Amino acid sequence: MTIIEKIEQEQLKTDLVEFRVGDTVKVHTRVVEGGKERVQIFAGIVIARRGTGINASFTVRKISYGEGVERVFPLHTPRISKIEVVSKGKVRRAKLHYLRDRVGKKAMLVKTATKD
Repeated sequence: MTIIEKIEQEQLKTDLVEFRVGDTVKVHTRVVEGGKERVQIFAGIVIARRGTGINASFTVRKISYGEGVERVFPLHTPRISKIEVVSKGKVRRAKLHYLRDRVGKKAMLVKTATKD
């Protein structure tokens, strides 16, 4: 194991919640404004995951006031305080970029996973 790999191992988070593409999540992000720090929640559907190790990231999409908003979060950043899985989704794709073309309620429509 090289020095760089050891440093990366120390930076990895261990308390991550299991989530996949298609899940609806709430990402609790620490925001610093001036000298104050607060938690802001970004809720939406995970449309993509990429990378491994310290470089892992995921993209969350939501509709805000009729406009689509996407945000990419690094998975192991200290700025993310918590990730909550609201509902599990059942999808057949690794990336859900086709949701970008949809309008209205169908823009956030993903099948819900049933427990078997």
